[in-house]
Amino acid sequence: MVNKIGTNDKKGMLYIVSAPSGAGKTTLCRAVRDQFPDIRYSVSHTTREPRKGEKDGIDYHFITTDDFEKRIRQDKWAEWARVHGNYYGTSADFLNRCMDCGQDILLDIDVQGMRRIIVGFPDSITLFIMPPTPEILRERMEDRGADTIEVIKRRMKNALAEMDCRHLYRHVIVNDQLDTAIAELTTMIASYR
Repeated sequence: MVNKIGTNDKKGMLYIVSAPSGAGKTTLCRAVRDQFPDIRYSVSHTTREPRKGEKDGIDYHFITTDDFEKRIRQDKWAEWARVHGNYYGTSADFLNRCMDCGQDILLDIDVQGMRRIIVGFPDSITLFIMPPTPEILRERMEDRGADTIEVIKRRMKNALAEMDCRHLYRHVIVNDQLDTAIAELTTMIASYR
């Protein structure tokens, strides 16, 4: 509903999707954006180097460590964390501006980020994407060809810890068959919209 001065009376909703690295979160989030073109996507900021094919402002906002730490001191993050040796963060200004205008937002963050962000946004809809098994997750990481064996070992250790936190989420979806997982996720989001 729009009031007389043209602002939206309905606040937007925040959908938080988390998953261990390699569980298919990025693919599933793309499917949500295709299904709901009006949903805003919060592009996270990071200090890590871009992977092959990633574009600044599309996949992440790639910034320097100095710039990230400056924004920490200025309290510009809705949440931030240091993961795998790099900073990742979500712009508080972006979230507040969109939600105040009644726009729903899709946020792709890790478990640490979800824990921090629900403090300020307790009505968020939280969804956790599970791999079918840890072994399949390891295979997916290896098939991606983006990481060394040491990095994959570290990511697997973190993934197991993240999977142990799935009970903190409102909804858990197992990404065994991609089409089924997409249908479950989009149906879940549609039920809230």
